[in-house]
Order: sequence, then C-alpha cells, then structure tokens
Amino acid sequence: MEAKNKIGIVTDRDFATKNFPPYPRPLFLSYENPMRIEAILEYLEKEGIFKNERIVKYSPKAVDDSIIELAHTRYYIDTVKRMSSYGSGALDSELFITNDTFDLAKKAVGGCITAIEKVIEGEVNQSFALIRPPGHHALREKGSGLCIFNNIANSILYLRKVLNYNKKIAIVDIDNHFGDGISQFFYEDGNVLYCSIHEFDFLEGDIGFITDLGKGEGEGKKINFPVPDDITDADFVEFIDLIEPILKQFLPDIIIVAAGFDMYFDDAIGNGCLTSVSYYKFAKDILRIAENVCKGKLAFVLEGGYSLIGLPICVFSTIKALLKEEYEPPFFEKFKFLKKSKNPEIIKIKSKIKEILKKYWAF
Repeated sequence: MEAKNKIGIVTDRDFATKNFPPYPRPLFLSYENPMRIEAILEYLEKEGIFKNERIVKYSPKAVDDSIIELAHTRYYIDTVKRMSSYGSGALDSELFITNDTFDLAKKAVGGCITAIEKVIEGEVNQSFALIRPPGHHALREKGSGLCIFNNIANSILYLRKVLNYNKKIAIVDIDNHFGDGISQFFYEDGNVLYCSIHEFDFLEGDIGFITDLGKGEGEGKKINFPVPDDITDADFVEFIDLIEPILKQFLPDIIIVAAGFDMYFDDAIGNGCLTSVSYYKFAKDILRIAENVCKGKLAFVLEGGYSLIGLPICVFSTIKALLKEEYEPPFFEKFKFLKKSKNPEIIKIKSKIKEILKKYWAF
C-alpha cells in the first residue's frame, strides 16, 4: 500500500485513564501516570492535529502473553500478572503495581508493534506511538526505572520471530536517561544500531559510557553520548552531528526513536534545559536523515517526559516537524536561560567519542 505521506498516531484512551499510581506527588514513581497521555491527547485535539488529513489514528495491536515472552521470562511475566491481580504492590523501588498494570503494559507493547509495523508495511510513512508505561529501562527478567516491559525491544523481536523481518534497524534514544534495557537486549547484535544521548547518571553502575561499544557483531554499534546537566537547545544539536554520518553508513531499513522528553527544562526528573524547539529541530533532522537512508521510514515511541506542561508541547512540536509544517513555540519558552554554556564540554566529549569510533565509522 502506498503511504502518500501519511503519519500514523497509535494510542488508546486506556493510556490516559489506567494504571494510576497509588502514591501522592511529588514522589519519583508517581510522575509516570495517566495524566501524561491525557495532556498530550487534549493538546493535540485543541491544535487540530487529528483533523489533519495526513494523520491516521490506530489502536494498539492486541498481543497475548506469548508475544511478551519473546522479550521477557515467563517468571517475570507471571510475577507482573500475579501482582496486578492483587491490585497493589511494587516490583521494586521505582515500579508501582495496580490492577491495571499488566494489561496496560501489554497494550503498550501492542501499540509499539503497531507503530513500527505500519511503517515497515508502507501503510504510513512515519508514526508515533503515544503509549505508557515507558519501556527502555526494562530488562529481560525485571522491570526498572518506571518501565514494565521493554516496548521497543519486544517489538523488534516480534518483527524478527513472527514476521521474519531481519533487516537492519537503528534506534535513536533521546530520553534523558540511558536506555540500559534496549542496549542490553541488543549489545551483541550487529543488525541493531543503538545511539543514545543521555544525562551523566552513573550513580548506580558503570553503564552508558562512551566506551560501552557493544560486543561481538554488535561492537561499534552501540553509541553513547553522555552529556552534563543544564544542556540547552544550542547544545543538543551536537548529537545529530555525531550520529548522522553513522546512520548514513549503517543504512538501516527503519529508524526507531525512543522519544523521551525529560530533558525539557520544566521536567521533574531530568536536569536538562531544552525547550520544545530542540525536539522540533531534532525531528526535522532525523526525518531528513531517514528520507536519505531508509525512504523516510521512521517510528517514534514515547518513553519518558513528565512535565504535564512541556510534554504535550514537545509531542506537538515533533508531529509538526514530521508534517513539515512551521512551528511556533509558546511564549514562555522565549527567554534566555541563565546558564553557562556547556558547549565546550560537549564538543570535547563528542571529539573523544569520534576518536573511539573511528575504528568502526568514517567521520
């Protein structure tokens, strides 16, 4: 089917109503809640996005436990299911459980699969999965960092094992936090390129460093760009400059963006100083690259982003970029941050990364 410049948006009202944390704010684990999706959908409705003839809405594919088992152990799946039947509890210090948790996390996997599948089948050119809970921290045997199941990893394994889709895939992770789950799933996989920009956050383990390059066939295909606190719009563009030549040499069949928006200046969990302009420019650039290397096949999958003011604006700016329309940021973003530029430090980090990667890629 010819896509005709269509953009698919995959979501469900359940994401805006279910799995509400049984804890008061401002606890860390209470920020991942249904209001995230409710705010996004209401803002997109107000801005008329769903009336645009190029936008196609999809519901998540229904998946059974056997699909989740492609990525996660039976023991872990049964644990989430059992605790959800109790209606309360915590998988660890960062993961609450309600009676909705298992079904909603499974629906998030289905939404991610749908967003990617619609693109590779040519039904739409690009897509955006507006789903929760997020997934990029989830490991095979346990959830972590507000993530229950690893939506993106599970979707890639579904493509391979159910659809026999074995082409190269690039994942670009712009969440404020390192996607340790995705990286571990594909650490030795030469057909998955994983590129992440993330805040320095090494308190709980030596992961996400520039020297974490992958192993075996995956060596040189795990690209980490750790950045300091308080980076601004002017700093964020350095990431595209780093990964563009790598993507052009890797030549994936599709690019998947792990779209976290928690580097936004108002986010409660991240420490970045980005505005929605950064996400608009990033989406424009990654779309341009995708059109150059993989016929525009691009799927965004929502990960983090916890500012109920900033999150809907950032999602909207991203969709405007995919539509190739002009974007005007809100008035309150049009001020200068009283922060010292981190660009010299970021340039130094980027230079060191290129030095390490020149064994694998030409710059």
